[in-house]
Amino acid sequence: MTIKEQLMADFKAAMKNKDEIAKNTVSLARAAIKQYEVDNREELSDEGIIAVLSKQVKMRKDALADFEKAGRTDLVESYKAEIEILNKYLPEQLSEDKIMEVVKATAAELGIEGGKQNMGKLMGPVMAKVKGQADGNAVKKVVMDFLG
Repeated sequence: MTIKEQLMADFKAAMKNKDEIAKNTVSLARAAIKQYEVDNREELSDEGIIAVLSKQVKMRKDALADFEKAGRTDLVESYKAEIEILNKYLPEQLSEDKIMEVVKATAAELGIEGGKQNMGKLMGPVMAKVKGQADGNAVKKVVMDFLG
């Protein structure tokens, strides 16, 4: 079953169960996918859908930080639930230890041993390897730790 089919099945199930948060979240995710397809005139594969859903999760995480600062606990809980729902469709996220292994291997391939000036040289190839499996901020933190 493709991710698109899974989203549709979960949307129907959420409607039957009267689960408003799940229904709205899945509906918004499907709308974002459809918008991308219309804008770019292409049918998205599962990999493309994962990229769109990752962006949706990132948007919600960014908003979550703002809501926490503003003390909007009602919105914080709602966004956490939405993030949890969207994460079901994404590949399992890598731990910091796994990201560090990828960073070390990539640095060895490129001959990079340290130095903050190598941040850009290392970030690009690492992000390509962990695409969809790790948040950019987590990768940035690990790369910064590695470069010292």
